[in-house]
Formats: sequence, C-alpha cells, structure tokens
Amino acid sequence: MTARSRPLERVRAAAAIARLALQQIEDELDGETDAHVLAQIVHELHHEAHPQDGALGALAQLLTKAGQAAAVSTVDPDDAESAACAIEEAAAFVSDSAGMRLHLATRTLDPQGERPAGAG
Repeated sequence: MTARSRPLERVRAAAAIARLALQQIEDELDGETDAHVLAQIVHELHHEAHPQDGALGALAQLLTKAGQAAAVSTVDPDDAESAACAIEEAAAFVSDSAGMRLHLATRTLDPQGERPAGAG
C-alpha cells in the first residue's frame, strides 16, 4: 500500500462502518414501530434545534469539507469551482431540504417531541 492510498483506504473503511451503522438503524425499523419511537429515531437523523448533532448534520458538514477541498484541488480552477459548487449544493440540500422534511415528519409523528423543555 502506497502512502497515497492509505487515506483512501481509511475513508473506505469509515464509509463501510457508516453503512453498517445505518443498516442497524434500518433493522430497528423492521416490523411495527410506535409513532413516538419512530419520531425519536428520525430525530436522531436531524435535530432541528442543533442540526450538527444529527446524522444529516454530520453528513452536511462532511460534504462542506469536501467542497472546500475540491475548491483548492489541483484540477483546472474552473473544474474545481464547479465541483466545489456541486458538493456544497449537496450539503445544503441535505441540511436544508432533507432536514426540514425530517423535522416535519418528526412533528407529525410526535407533536410534543420537538418542544423545548418547559414549554407546553
């Protein structure tokens, strides 16, 4: 293994671990699931109050970092800018669009679940 391939191997291993973790969450959804529990599971994917704490927030942060790396990559500057823009748009989609939809689903499944402590 060359020095250049080591980071890619670590990324592949980390991605495999992430896929396994997601599969474990998916396995929890097999069979009948109470709406409150389902809301809590979905909430772990996206925390409306603190998006960076959810799985989607972590993915969006990773994509943002990848976009920054693309912007300074050694490819043609126009290509680097185009790639960076596409990756950053994907990060925004994950956090904004997908996150809002999950928040709405969480509120529908458990209307009391997203309220701040003491509210009500």
